[in-house]
Amino acid sequence: MYLLLAEVINIVKCSKSAVAARLLLSATLVFSLLVWSVNAAEDAAQASAETLVFGVVPQQAASTLAKAWGPLLKELSQNAKVDLRFATAPDIPTFEARVAKGEYDVAYMNPHHYAQFHQSQGYQALVKEKDKKLKGIIVVAKDASFQSLDDLAGETIAFPAPGAFAASMIPRASLKQRNIEFKPQYVGSHDSVYLAVSQGLFNAGGGVGRTFNNLPIETQSKLRILWTTPKYTPHAIAVHPRVSAHTRKILIAELVALSQSEFGRSLLNNLGFKRLEPAVDSDWDDVRSLELDQLSVPIIDETPLQEKR
Repeated sequence: MYLLLAEVINIVKCSKSAVAARLLLSATLVFSLLVWSVNAAEDAAQASAETLVFGVVPQQAASTLAKAWGPLLKELSQNAKVDLRFATAPDIPTFEARVAKGEYDVAYMNPHHYAQFHQSQGYQALVKEKDKKLKGIIVVAKDASFQSLDDLAGETIAFPAPGAFAASMIPRASLKQRNIEFKPQYVGSHDSVYLAVSQGLFNAGGGVGRTFNNLPIETQSKLRILWTTPKYTPHAIAVHPRVSAHTRKILIAELVALSQSEFGRSLLNNLGFKRLEPAVDSDWDDVRSLELDQLSVPIIDETPLQEKR
């Protein structure tokens, strides 16, 4: 703009026609006002953009989640013309309590959480991973002698939280169905489980393939997967009913569109995702059929791991 004005002034000085110069200067001033008006309108629109709190289930440390989710939420905010604010919780039980209070406008939650909070709070699914099924795992130390679930009889097993679906509820249900006695210890997150087992604080622990694969190599190299659960519909990105239908539609479109560009795919890959697809509530009927509500209640001591060290 400044270069344009300088050029106009130069033309004015050199012009032999004072009238032509005045007309050119007037046209430039009008153009400047139009540009200023457009910029002001854009700034006002950005300032008034709808703000939505995007809660992420704390499977990993908050700093790790913020680093992984931040770039995607920034891109999604820009494309959807909303202001998405990253949020999580110190542990999964706290996350559950916040979802139960409707504190998150949008939330990335596990399958059991979605089935539960769709019913109690009205959260509505937007998208889920395409061609993806969720599997839980039980890990042990790489050099441990355990070869099957039966070998874990009498052991204290680390889990992220009572309500962690694939990492806790499904493994505990499977152990119970096999009449394998064990003691659960809830340590707050997937990363805490892996770290505790790698350090020998527990002989086994529950997790999921995605968080296990995202571990630093120095931790992952000390562990091996002993057992894998059956497959179920994966996590949901869902919205609270107070979010308008118009905003829901835009979020679905922009989330699905991420896989259509190289940059968008890189953002998804940072989270261990490939593609997202629109979801409907009935997608989680396989989870509802498990009737796992009773397993969300801790069986024994739930003292955080750090207080036991």
